[in-house]
Amino acid sequence: MALFGNAHTVDPGQAQHEYARLLGQGERVQAAYVLIRDTILFTDRRLVLVDKQGITGRKVEYHSVPYRSITHFSVETAGTFDLDAELRIWISGTPAPIQKTFTKGVDIYEVQAILTQFVAR
Repeated sequence: MALFGNAHTVDPGQAQHEYARLLGQGERVQAAYVLIRDTILFTDRRLVLVDKQGITGRKVEYHSVPYRSITHFSVETAGTFDLDAELRIWISGTPAPIQKTFTKGVDIYEVQAILTQFVAR
């Protein structure tokens, strides 16, 4: 379960500026979400998962997933007692999915629609 319910959307322009060093020439951030300390970027070319590690969050792992590598994904909506929604993404050649938890501050249906837009190309 995520803490404090501080998941939220980020303006794509702000994310574009903040993560410019990670982006390829001409690559554009289409949508971005902050989940506690981590960030998910949907660009026009790939999915970028930003995982801040350790107590200070100074160590950061950037996981880049080309949309063509996503074999399938699922969303699980929040329930009455479980207030978090979950996104699971399976990547070809990897048996376990990448799993991200969203608190009620993010519309999981919107996240699913954005992912569908890029994976279904």
